[in-house]
Amino acid sequence: MPARGDFAVMRRNPRGDLLAGLTVAIVALPLALGFGVSSGLGAEAGLATAVVAGALAALFGGSNLQVSGPTGAMTVVLVPIVAQYGPGGVLTVGLMAGALLIGLALLKAGQYMRYVPAPVVEGFTLGIACVIGLQQIPGALGVAKPDGEKVLAVAWRAVVEFAHAPNWTAIALSLGVAAVMLLGARWRPTVPFSIVAVIAATVIAQAFHLDAAAPIGDLPSGLPAPSLAFLDLSTLGSLLAPAIAVAALAALESLLSATVADGMTVGQKHDPDKELFGQGIANLAAPLFGGVPATAAIARTAVNVRTGATSRLAALTHAAVLAVIVFAAAPLVSKIPLAALAGVLLATAIRMVEVGSLRAMAKATRSDAVVLVLTAAATLVLDLVYAVIIGLVVAGALALKAVANQARMDQVDFRPDLPGEHSDEEHALLAEHIVAYRIDGPVFFAGAHRFLLELSEVSDVKVVILRMSRVTTMDATGALVLKDAVQKLNRRGIAVMTSGIRPGQRQALEAVGALDLLRHEGREYATTPEAIAGARKHLEQAGLLPLKNHPHRIRKAAR
Repeated sequence: MPARGDFAVMRRNPRGDLLAGLTVAIVALPLALGFGVSSGLGAEAGLATAVVAGALAALFGGSNLQVSGPTGAMTVVLVPIVAQYGPGGVLTVGLMAGALLIGLALLKAGQYMRYVPAPVVEGFTLGIACVIGLQQIPGALGVAKPDGEKVLAVAWRAVVEFAHAPNWTAIALSLGVAAVMLLGARWRPTVPFSIVAVIAATVIAQAFHLDAAAPIGDLPSGLPAPSLAFLDLSTLGSLLAPAIAVAALAALESLLSATVADGMTVGQKHDPDKELFGQGIANLAAPLFGGVPATAAIARTAVNVRTGATSRLAALTHAAVLAVIVFAAAPLVSKIPLAALAGVLLATAIRMVEVGSLRAMAKATRSDAVVLVLTAAATLVLDLVYAVIIGLVVAGALALKAVANQARMDQVDFRPDLPGEHSDEEHALLAEHIVAYRIDGPVFFAGAHRFLLELSEVSDVKVVILRMSRVTTMDATGALVLKDAVQKLNRRGIAVMTSGIRPGQRQALEAVGALDLLRHEGREYATTPEAIAGARKHLEQAGLLPLKNHPHRIRKAAR
């Protein structure tokens, strides 16, 4: 729950926070309208989400700088849900996702966000940008959105329809708004050119009576009363999978945004579990007012930080300003051309693509490049949650392969522990009958079978010494492989002795019986010199080495 310190911070720089909140609201207005329209529930749903979810996530969340509301990534997930289950299904999914997010917060799942690799994040962002851009094609071309769930197919049908009946007014407005935003951001980064471009497009459409530029349409002057009329308990089972997808996306995007905000400031650190809780509360409340599922918005959060925000007061101000617009300026907002909103989202999609970051990831390693491209392609072709899962699985598999390749087993030159006590003949015999291997790195399921193969090929020796002091980790698979190798060598009459087994490896070796196999003939030693002495003793008993010429050994041999 909000702590006293959260409110104390608000009193430090109220003027700066109020100004930042006003700036973010100006930036957020066209985005909230655009994402509401794109989701299929209408501009009013986007505004309700920005007001309700924006305020509650700011109040209960774990970041002082986070700004929440409808986002492009969430819209990508919602479009097929609307097509299949209708508006009521989307509101129900938002409610269920809010409960799931609160559950994740109580389970303290936020800490696991740091394990998502950077190439997955970059590929995910690139894929989202492509999907958002493709979703705007019908609006930018001024054609009705064709039926379908696959964004590529829908965009292509829109292009075909435009070719039959071109709407040059819509395309000119959308491209004009996008151009003003992109060029203006380069010229004056601090000016919110999105609202400037939208106002200009609206004025032009009204002044010249451009009927081809369809407006948003009537908006309610205020938020609807909270209601659960949309809830159909019989659909909860079928909506569970979409709700899990929405909750996963909300968690991922919100924690990514909070991490980005921390990196842009000095001294700010978010609480990941509290952030999940805040997003859960926001998503529980937003559907009651007709709002779509919400998440933190990286772009709006970045604007918030850059304009001097230091506390939650800025995000609360952003929600309050949007609420005033809903109540006081709904008739004006309703005249905004849909093509202008499409232009805003086209520019937003383009600005999401960080070419420098993509180039860096592609050049880092081949594995990073593969993960990035695969995640982006899966985002475009499948959906966001599957894309992240595929990216994580592939990244994990490649990481395991890299770690497994670090493990080595090298044959080392045999050197008796005390060379002065052995004759040249004994040196030659020892070197001829004993081979020593030093194992470095992890011995686990990803690469353990390679050791079995190498050990099984050992020949023309009587003793194998395994030096294990440099083994960093060992799992059950590694222990079983080692046991199997020892048994195979023993069946061929080759004794296996080990040295330097560390305490962390003993549990796995003991669990599979490998330690008992080594102990029963006393072939486990603490150090390599002791293992060499044990190997020499074994060879003497086998008659492969002469007894040393000490008097007590001569007497023992004579007996």
